[in-house]
Amino acid sequence: MPKSFEEFNLNRQILNAVADAGFTVATPIQEKAIAPVLSGQDLFGIAETGTGKTAAYVLPILMQLKYAQGDSARALILAPTRELAMQITEHIKVFSTYLDLRTVVIFGGIGPKTQIEQIKAGVDIIVATPGRFLDIYLAGHINTQYLKFLVLDEADKMMDMGFIGSIHRILEVVPRKRQNLLFSATMSSLVQKIAGDFLKHPTIVEVAEQATPAQTVTQTLYEVPNFKTKINLLQHLMKNDEEFKRVIIFCKTKTVADNIFSFIERRFGADAVRVIHANKGQNTRINSINDFKEGNIRVLVATDVASRGIDVSEVSHVINFDVPIIIEDYVHRIGRTGRALSKGDALTFFTDAEKYYIKKIEKLIRQEIPVVPLPAEVFVEETPYEERQAINRAIDDQKRKEDPTFKGAFHEKKHAASIAAAERAKNRDKTPAWKKKKFKNKK
Repeated sequence: MPKSFEEFNLNRQILNAVADAGFTVATPIQEKAIAPVLSGQDLFGIAETGTGKTAAYVLPILMQLKYAQGDSARALILAPTRELAMQITEHIKVFSTYLDLRTVVIFGGIGPKTQIEQIKAGVDIIVATPGRFLDIYLAGHINTQYLKFLVLDEADKMMDMGFIGSIHRILEVVPRKRQNLLFSATMSSLVQKIAGDFLKHPTIVEVAEQATPAQTVTQTLYEVPNFKTKINLLQHLMKNDEEFKRVIIFCKTKTVADNIFSFIERRFGADAVRVIHANKGQNTRINSINDFKEGNIRVLVATDVASRGIDVSEVSHVINFDVPIIIEDYVHRIGRTGRALSKGDALTFFTDAEKYYIKKIEKLIRQEIPVVPLPAEVFVEETPYEERQAINRAIDDQKRKEDPTFKGAFHEKKHAASIAAAERAKNRDKTPAWKKKKFKNKK
């Protein structure tokens, strides 16, 4: 039987805010993490996205900070992306409705002036991306000597994004005496390293096998031969607007994301879709996510830059238009649906070149994802020559990764072409000696 929040040692102001937000019972990560954090222990939480881990550390931190005090931050929460930093800040604001604690979120992509002014006005909790935190700290605008709590959220993503150096620099400038909390969906060697550097005799809390998708998400694979057939399949699925009522479509590249956005805009209207990726301005990205949250648009097209920063209830479907190359991102992508114990569907389109990553994803999540046949109504396009070549080249590269001695079809063709060219050059050089001599005398 899940625990009620009333059973935790939280004050009435926090419990009222939790009740107002519609939370009644704790999720497994909250049930296992809140008490150790309240007791002051360092904690290593292994939990996939969508399990309620933000509340698992925010609630006990709010309980211990209680009220505004001084001008300098007493808690620092680090997140890999601006979207996630904003999402965490929203959770803090909801849960601290009846407290007078001051929270400032800082991230790159916009000028630091307003963020610096907010910090100087007095702050209790800073939520930050590592790069922007260091920029403002090194410019002399953040006092770290009163920090009591340091949280690394989604540490695996931070490691993937190359933040390990920034994290170590931050660890050098915060007080040694503090409580540390680290959360990660996967346990890579880099996450283990940062945990060793960061945590002191931590309580380890794990709510599921590493990188196991939420049980509320139904996963499905569609094998498709090429890009155009993927578009045809997407069009067929999106016709069912009753079932596909709130959809996030993930792509590998900004170009593909823009192409899909244009396609959906043409087919279903400009009011149906928004796109977010690294080339979109910060305000555009915020407005797009808010429009999606509020139900003003039906479809959000995104690259992986946003896969961990979208906290929206009732997402009916996640569609992986491309299979992610960083396989851990698969878990984070599909975690955008099936949140807070509700059900969701995750559909993944894959070509021959993407089978390699599907196998790795299945190994990572320790389960086989069912492949369903393409619906009869979906027109299967012929694969253009250039795309076919690109797929074959990708397959060769994958085989070479697994077996460095593998030469591949492209290597063999290239080798054969080199031999033929050398043979032609040799034949061209077979000019009789008397002709060469005659030509020389003429000169």
